[in-house]
Amino acid sequence: MTAFMAGIDVGGTNTDAVLLRGAEVEALVKVPTDPKDLLGSTALALEKVLEHYKEDQPLKLHLSTTLSTNLIVEGRGAPTQVVAVPGPGVNLKSLNFSFPIIELDGYIDHRGREAAPLNLDQVRGLKQVLGGTEGEALAIVGKFSQRNPGHEQRLRDEISQWYNGIITLGHRLSGRANFPRRIVTAYLNSRIARHQLDFLRVWREVQGSAVGEILILKADGGTMTLDACAERPIESILSGPAASIMGVKALTQCTEANYLIVDIGGTTTDLAAVVGGEVLFERDGATISGYRTLVPAILARSFGLGGDSRIRYEKSSGVIIGPERAGTPVCLGGEHLTPTDAAAALGLAQVGSAEAARQGWQAWGESLGIDGDALAKEVFQAFLRQLREAVEAFYAELENMPLYTIREVLDPPDLRPRAVVGLGAPAPVFVPALAESMNLSWEVVPYWAGANAIGAAAARATAGITLQADTQLGKVTVPEMGWRGEIQRPLFFDLGKARELAEEKTREHAGSLGYDASGEVYIVEEESFQMVRGFRTVGQTHLVRTQLRPEVFKVRGEAK
Repeated sequence: MTAFMAGIDVGGTNTDAVLLRGAEVEALVKVPTDPKDLLGSTALALEKVLEHYKEDQPLKLHLSTTLSTNLIVEGRGAPTQVVAVPGPGVNLKSLNFSFPIIELDGYIDHRGREAAPLNLDQVRGLKQVLGGTEGEALAIVGKFSQRNPGHEQRLRDEISQWYNGIITLGHRLSGRANFPRRIVTAYLNSRIARHQLDFLRVWREVQGSAVGEILILKADGGTMTLDACAERPIESILSGPAASIMGVKALTQCTEANYLIVDIGGTTTDLAAVVGGEVLFERDGATISGYRTLVPAILARSFGLGGDSRIRYEKSSGVIIGPERAGTPVCLGGEHLTPTDAAAALGLAQVGSAEAARQGWQAWGESLGIDGDALAKEVFQAFLRQLREAVEAFYAELENMPLYTIREVLDPPDLRPRAVVGLGAPAPVFVPALAESMNLSWEVVPYWAGANAIGAAAARATAGITLQADTQLGKVTVPEMGWRGEIQRPLFFDLGKARELAEEKTREHAGSLGYDASGEVYIVEEESFQMVRGFRTVGQTHLVRTQLRPEVFKVRGEAK
């Protein structure tokens, strides 16, 4: 029997849901998003799409949720503190973190050796400093815990004897060496964990006769299980842009190696770039609301320009659109004119009542001394101008990102697009005009109004690890798995052997999380250097970061 799958994407304006039967779209539904009740919006979308499911077997559900993103952007979540073990030479106060950090003595050096033990008197004293109630949260982060998590694990064991709040260990979120970003990542993970657990608890209750396995979309376009999301909710931030991009990959027929992805929603527009046939990823990790994290993420930029954006008219500068959302368009029964109303009045989109939109423009135009039709055209042109400016700023940012390899210095990559691929309800109106203004070809993907939900449904699970090996010590560590092993033949353990072990551990890690581990494992980053003492080499250190490549299965675009 052909497998069924559902996908849900919670957007700022609407929540979209899709039912797939293999590669065929069986149903697409759209419900308004209630920002004060995201769970209710998601549940309603699921209820609507399940009306089209008549099979006896439970289907798989993929969710793209804005819960974690909204909690961070809005400054909500549990009161959270950080316990850090920085060791010598680190001045955390100079980094001006916006949250409290308690520093403890102790030191794991850069090779994963315990150079100084934890001060157990300080550890016991934490009971007087930390509240420890169920509504609070804590992050524990050591500078080189990714190479030896012993101090973090010992602190957790000691503190959890009396602490009732959420505890996050930094080494479980990332194996990368950026200590400040790992602190931020662990802090945010703890802050949002309780809300995410409540959200996931409801979805566990949903599992039953109609819904079987539930996976959550991640910022890198892959998925994770509910258990993995409960431990690492921070990885679900920015899953909305990821859903859109995976939707394009599932539906596009574009053959260009370089193209621009434009997702125009009701509230915001997201931009992403495909270069050499691959979607660009954030080099260092996602940044959200000013917080620099180590969360792997697709490189996307969002700005406040959408079909339902607020419109202002100023005599000095003319029409200004966004960044706020005005609400429901007049053509759909709303009170405030929007870019959607401009498209409806000009006959560019068949949405709602074109006559109501024309009357709205005429009334506003009379108050400004401008013909209503001319005003609608000016709004349309202003939307295109702001969209084009955002695209130019996006590519200027890409071209000014630092180059780290000799190859990139000698042969800078060609980043500029050859085509524009669009999705989102307003895409058929604005994407062709944008592409024409840039002298590029264009495509609006099939099912453009719900392609983000299709992307969520079609995304394949992914997982990554960081392997760190020290041949002199004979130790190898994978922090994401909490695993530390022995190198049996250190003299023969080179970078190639490190890659092989990293691929093996990546598949093992993915399998332990319930993911399909048969996909391509690719090298995200690797480095190797000799350790010299006196005038002879005494060993090597190797770092290899790998990941199952986030992929989608293709969905047929022709309507049934």
